Amino acid sequence: MSNLPEKPKAPPASSAVQAFLGKVQAMPALRPANGRRGRLVFAMDATASRQPSWDRACQLQAEMFLATRELGGLAVQLAYYRGFRELAATPFLADAAELTRRMTGVTCLGGQTQIGRMLQHVLNETQRERVNALVFVGDALEEALDPLCHLAGQLGLHGTPVFVFHEGAEPVAADGFRQIAKISGGAYAPFDAGAAGALAALLRAVAVFAAGGRAALVRLPGAPAQQLAGQLPAPRG
Repeated sequence: MSNLPEKPKAPPASSAVQAFLGKVQAMPALRPANGRRGRLVFAMDATASRQPSWDRACQLQAEMFLATRELGGLAVQLAYYRGFRELAATPFLADAAELTRRMTGVTCLGGQTQIGRMLQHVLNETQRERVNALVFVGDALEEALDPLCHLAGQLGLHGTPVFVFHEGAEPVAADGFRQIAKISGGAYAPFDAGAAGALAALLRAVAVFAAGGRAALVRLPGAPAQQLAGQLPAPRG
């Protein structure tokens, strides 16, 4: 797998955000050990239809870093697939400007989904060093579901939940994405292509989760976080 070049009918947005945040309460806390930065893989479908979403993500990804500054920070690896069996990933980066620079050097290309290869890549990463969360943003699923669920289950066993943010409402993809998220111990949330605010809120929430666990979400300002905090179970003894 190559690295990136140096020079990349939906529910209402508010309902999607609330539904996703509500699922966080059932997840195990993911708190980086020894004061290390939280590690998050930000994976995207970069096939031809995805260029507008890619451009939007370039603008939003900086919010993940800003949301986690007081939690010890976040290290993000960008991963994407496009074209004919091209899967690429950056190193884990702690600089939003550098991640943005690399993302803007990527152009989306036509091709089929490669979600299985992406999940396998993240599994390899978390086997080397714990990845606290995987975020996947996409709109289609063109692969056999059973192998994907098997990989998702392995990620769950390694403590790497998959958060799938589904653009649009294609029903076959929606069903598959829900299963992948559930089996891994993560969450699924659809969002509207025009609702940049909804995607931004979802990315912030997962970044905080990856950096500080559920306890950090309780301290996250804003209505979505407060709504979640009221649903969180008491800490386990």
